[in-house]
Amino acid sequence: MTSGGNAASEETISIGELRAALLPDFPDISISKIRYLEDVGLIQPARTKSSYRKFSHADLARVRYVLTMQREHFLPLKVIRENLEAMDRGLEVTADRPRPRVPTLAMARDRDGMPTAEEFAKPAQHIRISRAELIEQSGIDEQVLESMEQYGVITPERGGMYDADAFEVAQLVASMAEYGLEARHLRSFRTQADREIGLFAQVVTPMMRHKTPQSRGKADETMRELAALSVRLHAVLVRSGLRRQVNS
Repeated sequence: MTSGGNAASEETISIGELRAALLPDFPDISISKIRYLEDVGLIQPARTKSSYRKFSHADLARVRYVLTMQREHFLPLKVIRENLEAMDRGLEVTADRPRPRVPTLAMARDRDGMPTAEEFAKPAQHIRISRAELIEQSGIDEQVLESMEQYGVITPERGGMYDADAFEVAQLVASMAEYGLEARHLRSFRTQADREIGLFAQVVTPMMRHKTPQSRGKADETMRELAALSVRLHAVLVRSGLRRQVNS
């Protein structure tokens, strides 16, 4: 729910129009109340050259959220500010669960349950979570996270925040830890993934030498297809190995 003050190309409305849009649901809303929410930093409207406030639809959504949380959940502005900041980082906050949570992250899979090539083309989901949030919501503890970082299984971003990929890795490690596997056992996964990426890079390097949009697109498509095929190959090899072990 990022404030739209920086989106210069987005359609904007005046403070009066913002109030008019809110009046049906919040009859007591006033211009001074909206200005107060700006003063305390909950919204950041853009300004014209004449210093008139111009609000985006994201600003309208933020004000509506603030008023709803105050009226229906009696949340103080401090908690509301924290929730808005969490939503700006990609976390989910709903009326029935006002505590910020990492949204469900799902891979695009084919009918066999394998990640598709399109999955590797998706941009990273905008999620930035703190160390404490990662530990609390993924199911790992501080010691496990330290081990994961030590063995290169997870790497924090600059500033100590973690992205969606790090969260998914932490969840998987937490599930595997239930069977006695530790971060040091999983280092080979990171090493193998890096080797595969390096191998794929060798394949697409000749395509990149042409430096045309077509060659770039072909290289990206090839990378995605190879990534999907490698996951399928890994699954088949593991399945085959397990069958041999059972039958031996």
